[in-house]
Parts: sequence; structure tokens; C-alpha cells
Amino acid sequence: MKIATAADAPATRFENAPAKGVTGRVLIGKADGADKFCMRLFELDPDGHTPKHQHDWEHEIFIHAGSGAVLRNGQWVPVQPGTAVFIPANEEHQIRNTGDAPLVFICLIPAGPPEL
Repeated sequence: MKIATAADAPATRFENAPAKGVTGRVLIGKADGADKFCMRLFELDPDGHTPKHQHDWEHEIFIHAGSGAVLRNGQWVPVQPGTAVFIPANEEHQIRNTGDAPLVFICLIPAGPPEL
């Protein structure tokens, strides 16, 4: 069993052409013995965004803090704390912060793909 705070997980910063103002942390992953899923925490700075992308696995997102939008079928859908998002495999998507505070969300992926 693992019990830890998010601050205990090392932060990885993404600041490049496809991503802007993104910090990711693996909260529970392979190193913890999790062989089915990976739990990650992301923070997007104001005006930050993930890359527009798609991949072969589904994932689930839960918005914890801030305000933002998720790209779904070419349309931006607003999200706020308490919003749950399911992204099927191979669906193009992107997440952006539309507010003045960090957008904080948990993202679950299956084991196998890169954890960050």
C-alpha cells in the first residue's frame, strides 16, 4: 500500500511547442507496484494547455480545481471542479486552462503507455 501527498511525487514540467505551462506528477504507477493503472496529477498554468493528441488507450480525467475546456470533436467544452471526463481510445483531445488560477486534474491511464 502507498499513502502519500501529491507534493511527494516528483514534478515534470512540459514547456514546448505542443504543450504550454503543464506540470505532471505520477501519483501511483509502476514504481509503486500498480500493474493495471497509472494515476497522474496535472496542473496547467493560466493560458496553459496540453498538446492536441490521440492515442491507443482510453483515459479518465477528474477536474479538481480551476476552470478550463476540453476539445471534443472539434468543439471546446467548458469544465470546472467536479467534472469527470472519459476520453475513448483514438479520440483527438486537448485540455486548456481558461481561468486565472491553475487548472488541476487527475488523469488515469492503463498500465503500459508512458506514465508521463
